[in-house]
Amino acid sequence: MTSQQCVYQGFFSLDKLILNHRRFDGSWQTGVTRECMRRGMAVGVLAYDPWQDSVVLVEQFRVGALNHRQGPWLTELIAGLVESGETVTDVAIREAQEEAGLSLLDLSPIYTYFSSPGGSDETVSLWCAIVDSRGVGGLHGLAEEHEDIQVKVMSRTDALALMGQGVVDNAMALIGLQWLALNAQKLQTRWATQPVGQLSPLSDGDISD
Repeated sequence: MTSQQCVYQGFFSLDKLILNHRRFDGSWQTGVTRECMRRGMAVGVLAYDPWQDSVVLVEQFRVGALNHRQGPWLTELIAGLVESGETVTDVAIREAQEEAGLSLLDLSPIYTYFSSPGGSDETVSLWCAIVDSRGVGGLHGLAEEHEDIQVKVMSRTDALALMGQGVVDNAMALIGLQWLALNAQKLQTRWATQPVGQLSPLSDGDISD
C-alpha cells in the first residue's frame, strides 16, 4: 500500500487507498485505487431452541434495503458490532438481550467470514446459541440507537420455508439457517437429555472466543 486517506468519518468511515500488489503471473500491478468502508467485526447469533425445534429471528428497518421490492424491513439473525473492550461472545450475549430480551444458555462457533470484501473490511463471527424460546417475543431495541425491533419465534421448518421463499434474503441469516438445516438433529440429540429449566444463562466471560 502506498497511501491511505480517510475521506469520510460518520457512523462508519471510508478510506481511499492507493496500492500495489503482485499479479498471478509474477508481475506487479501498481497504482490501484480502491475505497474501503471500515466496519470492523460483526457478531451474528443463530438463536435455536432444540427442545421446541424453534428459531428466534428479528425484524427491523435496514437503510441498505430502501429500494427492496419487499420493503426495507428485513428478517434477520440477532447481530451487532464489536465495541471497544468487548469480545465477540460478549457481543453475542449483549445483543441477544438488547434485540430480543433473550438469555443464552450455550454458544458455539459456526463460521467467521468476510461479508463483502470487495469494498468493506467487515468480518462476521457467526455463532449458534442454545436458547429457551418459550415466552420470547415482543418489541425490543435501544431507543438511543433508534432501534425498533420485532422478535419472531417460529419453527425451524417455517424459518427454512421463509428462506426458500426469498423472504429471508440477507447473507448472515441464509448462512445460519442453512447451517441449522444440516445440524439441527445433532443439536436436538445433544440437548435432549438436559432439562432446560436446570440450565443457567451465560454471562460475560463464560466462554472464551
